[in-house]
Amino acid sequence: MQEFTKFPTKTGRRSLSRSISQSSTDSYSSAASYTDSSDDEVSPREKQQTNSKGSSNFCVKNIKQAEFGRREIEIAEQDMSALISLRKRAQGEKPLAGAKIVGCTHITAQTAVLIETLCALGAQCRWSACNIYSTQNEVAAALAEAGVAVFAWKGESEDDFWWCIDRCVNVDGWQANMILDDGGDLTHWVYKKYPSVFKKIRGIVEESVTGVHRLYQLSKAGKLCVPAMNVNDSVTKQKFDNLYCCRESILDGLKRTTDVMFGGKQVVVCGYGEVGKGCCAALKALGAIVYVTEIDPICALQACMDGFRVVKLSEVIRQVDVVITCTGNKNVVTREHLDRMKNSCIVCNMGHSNTEIDVTSLRMPELTWERVRSQVDHVIWPDGKRVVLLAELLNLSCSTVPTFVLSITATTQALALIELYNAPEGRYKQDVYLLPKKMDEYVASLHLPSFDAHLTELTDDQAKYLGLNKNGPFKPNYYRY
Repeated sequence: MQEFTKFPTKTGRRSLSRSISQSSTDSYSSAASYTDSSDDEVSPREKQQTNSKGSSNFCVKNIKQAEFGRREIEIAEQDMSALISLRKRAQGEKPLAGAKIVGCTHITAQTAVLIETLCALGAQCRWSACNIYSTQNEVAAALAEAGVAVFAWKGESEDDFWWCIDRCVNVDGWQANMILDDGGDLTHWVYKKYPSVFKKIRGIVEESVTGVHRLYQLSKAGKLCVPAMNVNDSVTKQKFDNLYCCRESILDGLKRTTDVMFGGKQVVVCGYGEVGKGCCAALKALGAIVYVTEIDPICALQACMDGFRVVKLSEVIRQVDVVITCTGNKNVVTREHLDRMKNSCIVCNMGHSNTEIDVTSLRMPELTWERVRSQVDHVIWPDGKRVVLLAELLNLSCSTVPTFVLSITATTQALALIELYNAPEGRYKQDVYLLPKKMDEYVASLHLPSFDAHLTELTDDQAKYLGLNKNGPFKPNYYRY
């Protein structure tokens, strides 16, 4: 009895439960928290917040989380040595001095290291989030505390999303001359609302498949009025971030949200690009039975050669346990597919856009929505069937992503910004360009331990590709590995 009384009483256990719940709510790893921070009753747009310097030029969830966010950023810096190395080398030259960069990316500890690197190289930055679920609130607070005009929080509404982008672009006395975009929403908004801004813009850097497609559409229609750098198809982005990052984060996200065991599960992966390849490799390694849907004959043949059965989604939709989309297209999984799924089927998206799953068709009176965890909903049909719907961007909303791989992408983005900003007039036309091969090789070399001996000083050639030496034109190099 004496031992028993050491355990909490009924009241005590209830208090403990509240304490654990509150701890989860206050977790400063937004990906790991099961409690949706967007459930707070007060919108950040209605709060009056200032940082320690008295500035209110930001809008984040809670500026008091800045100290915790700073720790997250410092931890990320430890595995982003190449970006830090670039920062240390180039900050004396300030190759981005005078650059006013407006950015729209995922706001995580890793992108914070990129933003602060750009600031160290002389740029002024204003930033918003490219996805309503992926922002780490504590990191956004840390950036705001450091003086970056950041407008983002996890769980934004669609109206909030466009409001945040507008606050970054529509500013009295400040006009952007560079754009760093992820998905094309920022570029789209500027074209739609503030086309005159492009008179000052020197270039656009875009890193996602979705955004690059939109840029090529603008270019084909003759509406692209500034040069743009296609970072997504740079080998240092596509062959690393898209592939290896997703190979690890797909398992992390599914495990955190559903606790599912993959051995013996039947999974269909829609799309066999670099993201699809990474997802399939990870799932196969854990014993899942993996099917692939793909409309590109080349990618479909690759999937076949890698040992996966290539099918139509309609052929397997009744039997699979997990459906993963990573195509970048719209309505890949339709209401018809959702109606035919088995009970407890897990549906999630690994592509950039949140339109791959027709979620709108599920917002109907006959279906019941039940929130079971942050980013996890059970959609219940009248007959009792449940479909487990995960966040609209699984690998950043429900999991962390490998810092080292993101360092490769971030370094590539920084170099692309430096090159476009410092390029003499006429070097780049109003078109979409790939990074020069030499620059890709330089980024890769920075991340190889065997190249440590070369990291102490810049060669003339390396300096040239950092933009520190403006001699010699960069020619667009449309190559593939």
